[in-house]
Formats: sequence, C-alpha cells, structure tokens
Amino acid sequence: MKPELISIVIPVYNSSQIIFELNNQISNSIGNKLLYEVIFVNDGSIDDSWLKIKELATNLKNVVGINLKKNAGQDNAILAGLRIAKGDYVVIMDDDLQHSPSEIFNLYNKCTKGYDVCFASFRKSKHNPLKKAGSEFNGKLAEFLLTKPKGIYLSPYKIINKSTVLEIIKFAGPYPYIDGIILTITQNFSQIFIEHSVRYSGKSNYNLSKSVSVFMKLFTGFSVAPLRLATIVGMGSTFLGLCLTLKYLYDYFILKNYIEGWTTVVVLIIFFGGLILTTLGIIGEYLGRMYLTINNKPQYSISEIVSYKTHVE
Repeated sequence: MKPELISIVIPVYNSSQIIFELNNQISNSIGNKLLYEVIFVNDGSIDDSWLKIKELATNLKNVVGINLKKNAGQDNAILAGLRIAKGDYVVIMDDDLQHSPSEIFNLYNKCTKGYDVCFASFRKSKHNPLKKAGSEFNGKLAEFLLTKPKGIYLSPYKIINKSTVLEIIKFAGPYPYIDGIILTITQNFSQIFIEHSVRYSGKSNYNLSKSVSVFMKLFTGFSVAPLRLATIVGMGSTFLGLCLTLKYLYDYFILKNYIEGWTTVVVLIIFFGGLILTTLGIIGEYLGRMYLTINNKPQYSISEIVSYKTHVE
C-alpha cells in the first residue's frame, strides 16, 4: 500500500527570520515518521520572506513556494495552498512557531481514527488579550450562526482529510473563512490539547481589523441569521412604537396631560434612526459581498510557484 502523504500549508506574512527554523523543526519532528510536503504561501510580505521560501523550494524536494502578487488575507492564502496540496491529509498552521511542529504527528494519529478534521486546542493560550477576546467572541458567534459544538476551539492549527479539503476548495466567494466553510461541510471533528508556544521572533501580525474581518465573514458570509435578527428587532421596535403611540394618545385625550418638550421625540428619533441605519448596514454588507462575488472578484492572484522539480526542469 502506498504510504499516506501529509501536506502542510503555511501562510507566510513578514516572517523572514522564522522560515528556516520552522522548516527545520518540521523536518526534525516528522521527517522519519511521515511522508510530507510543506507548502509556504507568501501572502504579500514586505520583507524578504519570499526569497527565503524560494531558497528552500529550489533546494528541497518536499518544499513548494507560492508567491501571491499582493496580500490577499490569511484564509485566501490558505485556499491557494489547499488547491495545490497533494496530501491525503492537510495540516494548516501559522508561520510564527507558536504551533509546535512536534504535534503534527499527534494531529494525524487522531484524525485517522475516522474524523474529517482535528483541531489543536491550547491548554494555555499565549496570545495577547485582544486576540484572546476576539477568538472567544467569534467562537460564541459560530455557536449561534453555524451550530459549532461547545467546547471545540476553532484553532488555526488543524489537520483535514482529503475528502473535506476537496469540498473546501470549491468555495468561490472572495471572502472565505476556512473554519466557517468546515462547519458548513461537516461536524465530524475532534481536537487534541497541546502547549502553545511564544512567538519565535518578531511581533504578531494580528490586530483589531483582522478580528473584525473574521467577525464580518462569520456574521454575513455563512448565514442569513443576521437578516432574520434585524427583521425580529424591527418588528419588536414597531410594536414598541405602537405601544408608545397609544400611551401618548391616551395621555392626550383621556388624561388631558399636555406635556411640553422634545426629550421623548429626540430619544425615539435616535433609537429608531440608529436601528434603521444598522439594519441598512447589514443589508448593504450582504449586497456588497453578493456584488463582488457575481463580478468574480478574485480570491488571490499567484505571481510564481517554485518547487525543486520546476527548478531542475
């Protein structure tokens, strides 16, 4: 029987000082245990990350480098890697060595027990408080919108079997969210608990805008629940307005209570005005994403793919 191949997809952004060490740790951890390939996807780095990736890819038979023409975002970069991955299982991990390569074999062993996906959950996260809060909030949102099971952490470090990968890469929209796509495909997943390491070098590329981006992908990309929620809130507000109208009419005609002033009017205008604008914003977000999808906004654009084979040829 042909041995199973493991593909390791790593989106890279400004991690020039880490790439060689990351590849060495992968080789030392699983080199004698599994047949594997490493796919580095350079997501528009402004340092010399691509030069380091290209050096590895031209000298090592099991390394492939993909250079995107511009920064496309982590999930788009992952999709680019998934689409050329040849493995029977595909590992997705970050480029900062906070995800220890030594756990790849454990993820593989767990996933081969019949799971489509196995996530690596951290016993104690070393992320900054902002990222922890953002991950926790987006996890709760996924429970509401995508029926994510409680207790499962949607980790960026995971392994996916080939049949699930083939479904993931069918996603054609310009705003993919890999974990969201997984949750719409399968609920046959598990997790293992691992240690979370500190970043090997440099500063984290995570910021508030990335957390908001994940939130918007979840909120408008994989469910119509926000639109339904807006409808329910709108109906509730209309009912509240009707009740207030009846109250004021009762005060005016029955109690003869003529209240001078504008406070109530201002409060109502602010409340309903904000509600209307929020609802229009949600609808606009859906329409904008539909417009970009219909017009085939590309997920990414590849400048170059380098491997040992292409270099020799």
